[in-house]
Amino acid sequence: MSRSTAAEPVDLTTTGTRYAATVHIADPAPGRVTVEITVSRGDAAAVAVSAVMAEMGHSTPEISATKRAPGRFVAVGELFPMGGVWELSIRIDGPAGEEQLAVKTLITN
Repeated sequence: MSRSTAAEPVDLTTTGTRYAATVHIADPAPGRVTVEITVSRGDAAAVAVSAVMAEMGHSTPEISATKRAPGRFVAVGELFPMGGVWELSIRIDGPAGEEQLAVKTLITN
């Protein structure tokens, strides 16, 4: 009998001065991931994500998210090259200006 080793989905919420967002990662594992961002406060025109693992000196290039509906964005790419604690940075831009929000998450192998 095979056993699934997939990580549980992660939902993280963060609030800034101009925007509030919830991040959903269906499969928080190293490699290519899909990150869904729902902006619940503020009128977001553009969203991009990147990740940093400060204690190991790792960072990933920013990935632009595609707008799927008002306030709903999806970014797909290589955000987490290895397991561990990562800080996910969400850059949101809109009529109210640009703001950088951050959340930490555990990525498992």
